[in-house]
Amino acid sequence: MTDLLPLRAPARADAALLPLLRRFEPAMLLWLALIALLLFLVVTPLFILVRQSFEAPEGAGYTLANYVTAFADRLHLRALGNSLLLGAGVALLAAIFAVPMAWAVARTDMPGKNLTRLLVLGAFVTPPYLGAIGWILLAGPNAGWLNKLWMAVTGAKAGIVNIFTFPGLILAIAAYSYPYIFVFTSAALELVSSEMEDAAHILGAGGWRTTLKVTLPLVWPAILGGLIITFLEAIALFGTPAIIGLPAHINVVTTQLWQFFEFPVQAEVAAAYAMPLLAVTALLFWVQRKSLGRKGYVSLTGKGGERRLIQLGAWRWALLGYTLIVGGISVLLPFAVLLQAAFSRAWGRGMSLANLTLRNFEYVLFVHNTAGQSIVHSFVYAAATASLAILLALAIAYIVSRRLVPMARALAFLCVAPFVIPGIVLAIGFYSAYAAPPVALYGTAALIILAFTTRFLPIAYTSCEAAMRSLNPEMEDAARIVGGGRFIALSRIVMPLLRKSIIAAWILVFIPATRELSAAIFLTAPNTQVMSVVLFDLSSEGNFEYLAALGGVLLVATVILVAVSFRLVGRDFMLRRS
Repeated sequence: MTDLLPLRAPARADAALLPLLRRFEPAMLLWLALIALLLFLVVTPLFILVRQSFEAPEGAGYTLANYVTAFADRLHLRALGNSLLLGAGVALLAAIFAVPMAWAVARTDMPGKNLTRLLVLGAFVTPPYLGAIGWILLAGPNAGWLNKLWMAVTGAKAGIVNIFTFPGLILAIAAYSYPYIFVFTSAALELVSSEMEDAAHILGAGGWRTTLKVTLPLVWPAILGGLIITFLEAIALFGTPAIIGLPAHINVVTTQLWQFFEFPVQAEVAAAYAMPLLAVTALLFWVQRKSLGRKGYVSLTGKGGERRLIQLGAWRWALLGYTLIVGGISVLLPFAVLLQAAFSRAWGRGMSLANLTLRNFEYVLFVHNTAGQSIVHSFVYAAATASLAILLALAIAYIVSRRLVPMARALAFLCVAPFVIPGIVLAIGFYSAYAAPPVALYGTAALIILAFTTRFLPIAYTSCEAAMRSLNPEMEDAARIVGGGRFIALSRIVMPLLRKSIIAAWILVFIPATRELSAAIFLTAPNTQVMSVVLFDLSSEGNFEYLAALGGVLLVATVILVAVSFRLVGRDFMLRRS
């Protein structure tokens, strides 16, 4: 009997392992690999960034000297204050632009709604730094078209506007940030019933008072969300502050971070100086959660009520005029002057047959050392970014929704965490983590694609997660009952049912990836240049004609993609909801 005992232990161990082996699927290895990739993309760069902010030069222990160097300088503190003031000014002006337009489109009988949506879409797809160049051509103090027109009409010796000022910088950024507030606010307003407005009218409130006291407060969470996004976009933006702010001697956090990477490189000081951007971002979302958590914003329960348009009478034309003014500021005027510059030998000579040329396009496409190659790089990197981000986001959304691993919610948090990381901070994190040996990815396409994937992963995940929640798991269960595994269920059921949602999410990642500058400016090398960096270099050289031509190529390609998106997904692909 004693000789048989050693044989029983392995038998009992095998019996204990059998249930685990039955539950194991080959797909589990894929889930684990994707989770490891998520940690590699999100956690590692941030951890190394924070660690580097405390590192002494050449790895000689840890110190607070980096923070002293970063914040003891009065000019560095002024740049931080300028960023906070810039973000507040941009958020306020963007709200002034967007909220009346959103209300007009969603709740009134204003004519020209499709034109308004088209102008907002034009502002959304325009790279902010390209719009800033348009405003330099319009409102430069001496040669800007608006100033030249003013001097010609009035006989004045000086122009009336100057874009190279702090208010000019706010305008140039707000003109391309307000679509965030417009999209959030209009989507919320379309869900508000007219019942509460009717109740306010019965109690004697007029139309404007009802709008201000009833309608807009109901969509305050959406407006606040848009304000926060716009604020964060403004303080994290690099291109426009560099193009307009630096010549005007207006330094902000992002341009100061860029200067830390000039020779001699002060990566540790830059890491320390980036910490306030992370802190401000986290604080804003905490304030949003707390402020909205104390109040209820439910407009009705049960089935949706009737939504009637407000009859404005003659005021509808005034409101249309306002939307056209905003559209002119963000799209019509900048596009017109950029178009003129793109086809001009010298943009300052005006419009004439003798000044027309196609040479600018020939130069940027076939002659310039890196411009033509940058076009290919931009679209290849953006396509790879969108594909990798959607693959990762869809898999994580599937894991979370089906609870395939423990602590699945932590994975969802990691997917949306990059949303609160400014692009320039993320780029510094990737530089710190993967530029040096043994990884040594600096200057490679792989590093750019990985950084872009992390940057836009929250967009991909929120779209995929919403789509996954709309999908009933019963069909997958049926496929598995008849012998299909997870891979079969994903490829034969989930993917076909979510095809439109996946395409929409892919496009929403691809468009901003083609124009990303904040991260690219730190991570590209001469052999991996993208269009955004080349456009920035052309602006610093003053080659506005070539810049306008290259920017026109980017805009035309983006417009074509959006048109294709309308055909594949529908006009509301930017607003897809579960």
